[in-house]
Amino acid sequence: MIYDPFQEEAIKYIKEGHSVIVSAPTGAGKTVIAEYVINDCLEKGVKAVYTAPIKALSNQKFREFQEKFPEKIGILTGDVSINPEAPILIMTTEIFRNKVLEERTGLDEYAWIIFDEIHYIDDYERGTVWEESLIFLPKHMKLLALSATIPNIGDFSEWIHSIHKKPLKIVKENKRPVPLHFFYQCQGEILDNLNKVRRLEAGIKKFYTYKGRSYYKKEHIKPNRPTSLISHLFKNERLPCIYFSFGRRRCEYLAEEMQGFDFLAAEEKEKIRNLYHALCEKYDLSNEKSALRLFPLIERGIAYHHAGMLPTLKEAVERLFTSRLIKVIFTTETFALGINMPARTVIFDELRKFYGRFHQNLRTRDFYQMAGRAGRRGIDKEGFVYSRVNPHFISFNELKRVIYSEPELVRSRFNVSYATILNLYAKYGEKLYDIYPLSFHYFREKEKLKQRALALIRARVEMLKKLGCIKDEKLTEKGVFAGRIYGYELSLSELYDANVLEYLSDKEMAILALALVFEPRKGFLKPNLSKTSRKLQNITDGIVARVNKLEKKMGIEPLSKAYMYHLSPVIEAWMEGEEFSKILRYGNSDEGEVIRYFRMAIQILREILDTPVSPEVRMKIKNALNVINRDIIDAEKQLRM
Repeated sequence: MIYDPFQEEAIKYIKEGHSVIVSAPTGAGKTVIAEYVINDCLEKGVKAVYTAPIKALSNQKFREFQEKFPEKIGILTGDVSINPEAPILIMTTEIFRNKVLEERTGLDEYAWIIFDEIHYIDDYERGTVWEESLIFLPKHMKLLALSATIPNIGDFSEWIHSIHKKPLKIVKENKRPVPLHFFYQCQGEILDNLNKVRRLEAGIKKFYTYKGRSYYKKEHIKPNRPTSLISHLFKNERLPCIYFSFGRRRCEYLAEEMQGFDFLAAEEKEKIRNLYHALCEKYDLSNEKSALRLFPLIERGIAYHHAGMLPTLKEAVERLFTSRLIKVIFTTETFALGINMPARTVIFDELRKFYGRFHQNLRTRDFYQMAGRAGRRGIDKEGFVYSRVNPHFISFNELKRVIYSEPELVRSRFNVSYATILNLYAKYGEKLYDIYPLSFHYFREKEKLKQRALALIRARVEMLKKLGCIKDEKLTEKGVFAGRIYGYELSLSELYDANVLEYLSDKEMAILALALVFEPRKGFLKPNLSKTSRKLQNITDGIVARVNKLEKKMGIEPLSKAYMYHLSPVIEAWMEGEEFSKILRYGNSDEGEVIRYFRMAIQILREILDTPVSPEVRMKIKNALNVINRDIIDAEKQLRM
């Protein structure tokens, strides 16, 4: 195989026995380096772990690597466990972090850890998982870290070297194999440079004076019609296109708006019909309403893809796209994350998205993560990126920042969970405070923030002592239980300590787990609850209120999560044996959303099985799992298809 220079450089360092961090644009070919490590491990008879930031990407890599390395790949994601003793084991970063901290499952045979998308350390909600994984990385394991372009890769690598004292090499690639060209749709026109956007923006500003004060007001905004933009791409032979929109409903609406187009020749139309029908038959989708609704678009070369869809239908769409028969796909940003599905053109519906707690304009790094899907290596000489610009919503200066600034520095989001603290306390006791100086947060933040972080750790330890998880500098049985439940430790351990779990039925176990993981979207209506769910809600509301009150008193943020019973009628119907298509009427969630939360509930129940609960509780949980994890909910079934 002929390698690019940066790939050659990374492989040279790997051969010399070094750990390596690779920073390169999306689509540059970082996965080739990971595949070299996997091949090398298989040849030498040693094992490797491959971590991905989300389950969808873990599943994608499992299928991809299974084809390249038959019988050698396993996967662990909490709701899936296939071939867990395989020489190459794919897992989410959370699973790896848990294994490292709990030290109950041997990683001695694993020589390498591959962290895909390691810039996720900057993710507000989950970044601390990557940081903890790196801090406690077993000394014998070598590291291959793959990242989008990050300017402070030097700082990042110095930090890792400072805690592990092992050889570590940086490989940077700034050039894309397929160059990108940027275009803008503004005031209904297609523009090929920013200066033209600036002139249009100036043309719609009117000068006003009111009560002695002068100001500009933007007027006369002409519509940027998506149909006009797609027509432009079609005429200029710039399809296939990935059209990124940051809303599920918006993706479907935009796809429906394209009904007037037909991008496929007769021969292609026949191929895509046959392929879609074959995929629907394979994934038991032939009679699914959502699959039937999508078909009229599919046969025109149009599709949509988002987290609210059935996982099997999303996979069918992905396979159609890789067949090159889908010419325009409307999708949310997860389509850009590591999944190897490039197109000739990328469109941004807008340059603003939700960042965990609020909406804001895109970060440059995120823009290029998605824009990097434009331009297919070995097929296209160039890629095209179109941004739809409404001057009411984004200024010229912000537009320029998003597209032409340096990617943002990677920051630490270190915020250790109660479970992490408990596992560290079991090993280090009161010396666990010496762990914080090993963090990336300590390495690069200012003194004031360091003191605040250390104070938060001390407050959490004190909290765990007050709740009886730590006593006489040792973990209690309650503490051992809490240390196995990452993210939901306190409220569940209170239920355990109060013997509430002993008196719950199989169904109540399922309702409780789902309420714990569920996060309602804005505007999500809460249904009328059954007597069973109301009883559980009263119990958990009281426990969470007491825990939150103590957390507030001690200055701990974020507070432990409340139980949300919005999907309780849905899971009750499922536990009673109703078909999946019928249970959706009990709530207002998308199909994919229900499946995702059911699978998260399965993961929590499995974590409880790994705690010191009684045989009776263990049996009830196993019974609940058998009922929940059936048919379309069974994630392993989908991967085995």
